[in-house]
Amino acid sequence: MKILKNKKIYFASDQHFGAPNLEASKVREKIFLNWLDEIEKDAFVLFLLGDLFDFWFEYKHVVPKGFVRVLGKLANLADNGIKIHYFVGNHDLWMRNYFERELGISVYHKPMDFSIDDTTFFIGHGDGLGPDDKGYKLIKKIFVNP
Repeated sequence: MKILKNKKIYFASDQHFGAPNLEASKVREKIFLNWLDEIEKDAFVLFLLGDLFDFWFEYKHVVPKGFVRVLGKLANLADNGIKIHYFVGNHDLWMRNYFERELGISVYHKPMDFSIDDTTFFIGHGDGLGPDDKGYKLIKKIFVNP
């Protein structure tokens, strides 16, 4: 992937919208939306590294209510040609295809390599990648089992 002149790569992770409560979350949500407005001017690609919401459980035909402004803004960015990559985190393990189908966002359940301007980046959420934490790795296998 080659970055166009005057374009940038942006990263965001662990907003945990919804926590600790909706009132506090709304304040952070507004800051995040303002940031998305700012980066829209020069963004080439946006990497969202998981846990955008404090909890996301997506059924086949139903998604969690709320956060419409964030979802709408992300869809708008994607519609305007900004490529968005979402890496599932430990608070959104149950993500299915809503982001891809409805928002135009690529979703990854494992870290991936990306080559950008002759540089390779290893990108992912990061949970469960270290050699330890066997308990979490076991429970994650149970959580993601269909």
